[in-house]
Amino acid sequence: MNQHELDVLDEIQRRVLWLATRIVDAANHDRDTGDGVKVGGHQASSASLVTAMTALWFAHLDAEDRVAVKPHASPVFHAVQYLLGNLDRSYLPRLRARGGLQSYPSRTKDPDGVDFSTGSVGLGAAAPLFAAVTRRYVDAHFGERPHSRFVALIGDAELDEGNIWEAVADPATTGLGNVMWLVDFNRQSLDRVVPGIRINQWRGQFEAAGWHVVEVKYGRRLAQAYARPGGEALRDWIDAMPNEQYQSLFGLAGLALRAQFLDGAPAGIAEFIADIADDELGPLVTDLGGHDLTAMLDAYAQCDAVTDRPSVVFAYTVKGWGLPIAGNPRNHSALLSTEQVDTLRAAQGLTAETEWDRLDPASPAGIRAGERREALSRAPRERVLPVAVPETTRVRANKPVSTQEAFGRVLAELARDEKLAPYLVTTAPDVATSTNLAGFINKTGVFAPTAQRSWTEDRMLRWTESPSGQHIELGISEMNLFLLLGQLGLSWDLSGQPLLPVGTVYDPFVLRGLDAFLYGTYSGSRFVVAGTPSGITLAPEGGAHQSTITASVGLELPGVTFVEPAYAATLDWLLCDALGQIAAGGVPATTAAPAEDGAYYFRLSTRPIDQAPFEAARARLGDAVLRRQAVAGAYRLVDAHEAYPHLADAPVVQLAASGAVLPEVLAAAAELAEEGVAAHVVDVTSLDRLYRAWQRTLRQGVRTATVPSVPGALRSAFVDRVPVVTVHDAASHAMAWLGSALGAHAVPLGVDEFGQSGSVRELYELHDLLPGSIVNAALAALSLR
Repeated sequence: MNQHELDVLDEIQRRVLWLATRIVDAANHDRDTGDGVKVGGHQASSASLVTAMTALWFAHLDAEDRVAVKPHASPVFHAVQYLLGNLDRSYLPRLRARGGLQSYPSRTKDPDGVDFSTGSVGLGAAAPLFAAVTRRYVDAHFGERPHSRFVALIGDAELDEGNIWEAVADPATTGLGNVMWLVDFNRQSLDRVVPGIRINQWRGQFEAAGWHVVEVKYGRRLAQAYARPGGEALRDWIDAMPNEQYQSLFGLAGLALRAQFLDGAPAGIAEFIADIADDELGPLVTDLGGHDLTAMLDAYAQCDAVTDRPSVVFAYTVKGWGLPIAGNPRNHSALLSTEQVDTLRAAQGLTAETEWDRLDPASPAGIRAGERREALSRAPRERVLPVAVPETTRVRANKPVSTQEAFGRVLAELARDEKLAPYLVTTAPDVATSTNLAGFINKTGVFAPTAQRSWTEDRMLRWTESPSGQHIELGISEMNLFLLLGQLGLSWDLSGQPLLPVGTVYDPFVLRGLDAFLYGTYSGSRFVVAGTPSGITLAPEGGAHQSTITASVGLELPGVTFVEPAYAATLDWLLCDALGQIAAGGVPATTAAPAEDGAYYFRLSTRPIDQAPFEAARARLGDAVLRRQAVAGAYRLVDAHEAYPHLADAPVVQLAASGAVLPEVLAAAAELAEEGVAAHVVDVTSLDRLYRAWQRTLRQGVRTATVPSVPGALRSAFVDRVPVVTVHDAASHAMAWLGSALGAHAVPLGVDEFGQSGSVRELYELHDLLPGSIVNAALAALSLR
């Protein structure tokens, strides 16, 4: 790149720096929120990446490339998009305002085409890595897409996050030559200067994982100084200097800076810099490569040249580069004063009337921006699959069967559908066989970039690894599971190919990956995950492996539909419906439920359940009605008045339950009938859908000042204002809201303490889930009335 082009890029980066700084300033000083709460922002953390991001968007990226921007550099991203013409000017003063620019880049809430949401540090960094895993899978199965580079811009303090190293070390992420991580190595985190020289440790960890490592440490002035006789000693001293000492230089000038720089320096350094004027010494020794456009573009080119493994670039930068707070150890959340902003505006040659202007389109910088806008434009993506998912696979069970077993059988049946099967992809963190994915794997194989020889034969699991396989096996990392599911569920956008992703995990360990689970759903990803086995029904495993709060997590996570079926047929219907919703791109596959745009969480069990009670309900209601109600969230498994006609005038109670506890609930209903109480049994297949239906009617009433109605999903399964007992192998509060929804007294039974080892019966007795306890709860509910 010639000097003229570098001058143009320098003009652009100076304008990017100004806009990013002013965006934060306007949010804090121009807008009165009226609530006294600090708006905040990160002017210094943004400034350190201005050069790197200017070089990327205005000289390096192609239209198909995808970039994750570190959370605190979101103002730089929006400034870049504004100069490219992809963001309306009205958004610039509206950082962190309702309907404005988000605090951190958001795929679903920002208006200017964010590729990866970031915010929870470490997750946005790893997301492009798993997007590249997804692209490798898509290319192998559907033909190569236009070449994409998957880039992550991350803060050096993000490397403290454990999920970073889980992602780097997983065998599934090896060999991805289209991945580049750029570490903003400014040696500062929120509370401190990063102690010691950590880069040697980090370099070693990346290299051990097979990554290509590039360091961009020095700018041109320092490089020229090193080339002078004796310059190697200067370089050695700066390399060896503790981070804390180096950072202290930014707050000094003149003789004070010289003294601090020489503190501890070996003999000869003072003589080497003796002829450098005091006002030139500071700019020289703080001249870092992360702010040298030529050095950054050269680093990007080096990464492009290495195509057999991921690359990481350590770009040495100054936190607060170009601002009066540069390098200050406490500048993370610091804001420039109004006077400092005025000075910066004047230095840019701008006025209060022109400060938000784009680059002059007739100027070299404006012409460059226009050219880059055209070069980076993308066509819209199609998120709808050209196939229909059947309403059912007609899986039948003539003997007791668990929902985990039924889940595996349904997936295996779907894999027999020649039109649908190519879009199915499964993944698991080393639990594929123990979560019943073996049938699907035997049918489709395991994905590997190249065919792998099998050295052993297993008649139960034919683990064939090849580019045609449709199961991606991960190491034992639940974070990686949800990160990969999140990117598989965005493949329609990031790789131009919609997929039907399904993952499995032991339900207790959903919580280990919860941050990544939330990250995926916040990003608008669509996938199915099965947590299995679950609850204290996993009795012998003990309290550490018995999930009790996961039902509440599934119910409360936005963008997630929580499902907990008890019977094989309801699981079949619900799984087909979930995949159908995903395939339809948000358009409801049936009229049984409103459109859902998100992920599906199935909480399953290994406890075999007698299917006869369900078959009786099927005979009573018919498939069409029963399926509609089951998909909507609940159906009446036992109608006491039909099952026990002699109880027509008896007291009525409702027993509502999900999943593995249904046998105890049915036994309790039979005991109550013997005592002269009519107990309806309701199988709640999706607490989530019931709750949302109830909330919709309540909010409609609140917003229109009208009396809320009872939603159809509740009305068809329950009797209004009749006492209810809720029974759940999970925390009791997850279902307790049903009493309010029905306008009735409720007695919630569940697991509100840590479990322990034992048999299912022993633990059900301990937590009041046996029929006798359910009967007593029902009598208590009636007495409350």
